[in-house]
Amino acid sequence: MTFPHPFRAFTAFRRAAYQSQAAPRRQFMPREWIQALLDGAQARLPLLDAPSLDWSLAEAVHDPAFLARWREGQVTRAEERALGFPWSPAVVERGLGSSGATLAATRDALTLGLGVNLGGGTHHAYADHAEGFSFLNDVAISARWLLDSGKARRILILDLDVHQGNGTAAIFAQEPRVLTVSLHAERNYPFRKETSDLDVPLPDGTGDAAYLHALDSQVTPLVTAFQPDFAFYLAGADVLAGDQLGRLALTLDGVQARDRRVFRWAARTRTPLVTVMAGGYHRDPTQLIAARLGTLDAALEAFAPHAARGAGRAVS
Repeated sequence: MTFPHPFRAFTAFRRAAYQSQAAPRRQFMPREWIQALLDGAQARLPLLDAPSLDWSLAEAVHDPAFLARWREGQVTRAEERALGFPWSPAVVERGLGSSGATLAATRDALTLGLGVNLGGGTHHAYADHAEGFSFLNDVAISARWLLDSGKARRILILDLDVHQGNGTAAIFAQEPRVLTVSLHAERNYPFRKETSDLDVPLPDGTGDAAYLHALDSQVTPLVTAFQPDFAFYLAGADVLAGDQLGRLALTLDGVQARDRRVFRWAARTRTPLVTVMAGGYHRDPTQLIAARLGTLDAALEAFAPHAARGAGRAVS
C-alpha cells in the first residue's frame, strides 16, 4: 500500500505482552478492540511494531534502584496498589514497548515533523515510584533524551488527558527548558495534584465550548510566549462524555476540534511534535476507537500538506 505522506505510527499493541493474558480491569483496551483500532490506523499510515526501550535511557529519568526492583519483580503490594494492578513480566514489557514507541516517534518527529505512538502517555509515573497504571514515564524519558543529546532546547509537554500529569510535572519541576501544561478535570485522579507550569482545572461536565475556550484563552498564549522547538502532545480520549474514568463531557466533534488546534499550531509554526494517545476508557468501543482515529486524521490533515512533495511511503 502506498500512502500520500511520509508519516508512520509505532505501536506496542502487537507485542506478546498484549496477547498472552487478559487485560487487567479497565486499564488496557481489550484485545478485540485493539484489532479494530490497528485496522483503522493501518488504513491511514504504516504501522510499525515498537522497539523496546533501553534501560539506560530510563535511568536518565527514573531512580536506578526503583527500576531494578521493577525489572526484577521485587515490588511491594503497596506499590502494586499504587500502580493499579499486580506486577508481572508483561507489565514490564508493556512499559518498555510503550516507551520505546514514544522514543521512535520522537526520532521521526525530528526528521519528518510528526511522530506518532498509538499508545503511550504514562504521565503518572514519578522518578522513583509508580502510580496510576504508569511505571515508566515515556514522554519524560524522550524529553530528557532530547535535552541530553542537544536535539531540543525548549520542550512543550501539552497534556490534554482528563487526568493531571502529576508524574511529569514533578519530574520537570526544576527544569526551565520544559514547559508542562495540563488541562484536566479538577475533581478527578490524582487527588493530590502536583504543580505544572500551567494547570487548568475544569469542573465536572465541562463540554466542548468551555473546554475549547480554556484551551484558546489560557493555554495558547503561554505556549506562544514560550516558543518551544519541540512538543509532546498527550491526546487523551478520556475527555469524552461517558468515559469510565473521566468527568468531562466532550463530544467526538469537540475532541477532534481540540486535536486540530494542536496539530495546526505545530504544523504552522514548524514545531516538531510527537503525539501519544494517553487515557481512554470508554464503555462504547466505537466511541473510543473513533476518537483515536480522529486524532490520527487531524494530525495527517495538518501535517501532510507540509510534507515534501513525493515523500509518500510505500509499504507491502
